Amino acid sequence: MNKIQKRTKIVATLGPASSDKTILTNMIAKGVDVCRLNFSHGSQDDHLKVIKTIQEINNEHPFNVGILADLQGPKIRIGKMKEGGAILVNGAEVEITTEELIGDEKRIYITYENFPNDVKENEIILLDDGKLQLRVISTNHKDTVKCQVVHGGVLTSRKGVNLPNTKVSIPSLTEEDLDNLHFALDNGADWIAMSFVRSAEDIHQCKEIINAKGSHALVIAKIEKPEAIDNIDAIIEATDAIMVARGDLGVEMPMEVVPGLQKMIVQKCRDLSKPVIIATQMLESMITTPRPTRAEVNDVANSVLDGADAVMLSGETSVGEFPEIVIETMAKVITQVERTSYPYYSHKDSIHANITKIPDAICSSSIHLAKNTNASAIAVMTSSGYTAFEISSYRPNTDIYVFTGNKKLINLLSLVWGVRVFVYSKFESTDGTIQDVNGLLKELNLVSPGQIVINTASTPLHQKGKTNTIRVSQLD
Repeated sequence: MNKIQKRTKIVATLGPASSDKTILTNMIAKGVDVCRLNFSHGSQDDHLKVIKTIQEINNEHPFNVGILADLQGPKIRIGKMKEGGAILVNGAEVEITTEELIGDEKRIYITYENFPNDVKENEIILLDDGKLQLRVISTNHKDTVKCQVVHGGVLTSRKGVNLPNTKVSIPSLTEEDLDNLHFALDNGADWIAMSFVRSAEDIHQCKEIINAKGSHALVIAKIEKPEAIDNIDAIIEATDAIMVARGDLGVEMPMEVVPGLQKMIVQKCRDLSKPVIIATQMLESMITTPRPTRAEVNDVANSVLDGADAVMLSGETSVGEFPEIVIETMAKVITQVERTSYPYYSHKDSIHANITKIPDAICSSSIHLAKNTNASAIAVMTSSGYTAFEISSYRPNTDIYVFTGNKKLINLLSLVWGVRVFVYSKFESTDGTIQDVNGLLKELNLVSPGQIVINTASTPLHQKGKTNTIRVSQLD
């Protein structure tokens, strides 16, 4: 089964609508590159079944689909409410308590123990994705916070709580997250997404656990809090990739600033050669209808034009009625933009340390050569994956083929813009290997005689050092 080829990748959240092997195989063939497991829902047994299905599909087809484990993080929720929910009226007073109870119009239980210590007078509390808004009147710093309803409505059980003005003391990795993190690493996850990241220190904590496990997994920092925006440069520097999680970000910050933040974050990630995913409500209406709105199509197209490595689907593929049609639709939008209006070779500032000076120069030179020779392909030989991330970040209008003997990279690089990965372990002499790789590209009908290929490698090859060699080849 062949897979549709495009440069911008698709991340699909799996759930009841997409966990069937046949449906998932079709979704992957139609454009899915990375499967997201959302640990806010489902048990570890449920996720393990899905992981095994993905691994079976990868073994049966040449797909190389990556697995992204998305940890819930310190998501604050209200507890159980009375049947039918409570009607909160504008101007009314309501108490939020850490004492477990069934909530009503007078008192609401919150799952966050330190809440009365963290909030201050006049701070805003948002409930149910910002649909309801409360203002803090006072706190006893023990178990109860008095609030006034600013924008009321019906509040039902287990709704999320956002605290845009509050410095919360809850850790970025909860006990549940740590358990799920170990589970994901034990079962071969390629990417770990951390929710509600606030600082670079959050990333370092997660990376220490991954390194101690000896896992190849890399970290994605989800940007969804004002504190993350304040610390964005340090977070991008510390992490391996970024997700612009526009759901909570659009609740905790003025919604009109989010489009500009999206563009800013994408550019900063490209400058540092870090993959970036745009997420939340991309084709939301397709949860229940087989056609998207015009605004959704424009949103996907603009995210592609911004230079995102990947666009992500959530409820559309996890619980929606048309998971395969959703993937087809998103892939059509991506391929149309890439064919007609994509800003290839768009400007980026290379910001790197001295330690990577030579490989960075080789990568930027390969892009310059590819553009000026109208090359058909850039063939990258890498053992660490560094060169693939770097070359991809320039967004060349040239196919990027990565050859590696490091099998851990095969599914991991599925998130990276424009990259296709092949297993290759016959690293002998530089001349012989380049000739061999170019021959493979011809055999696979990826390039034709007379076309130009830019090859990058490290010399001597067997030492698997940093990239230091570039060659321009015109194929016989």
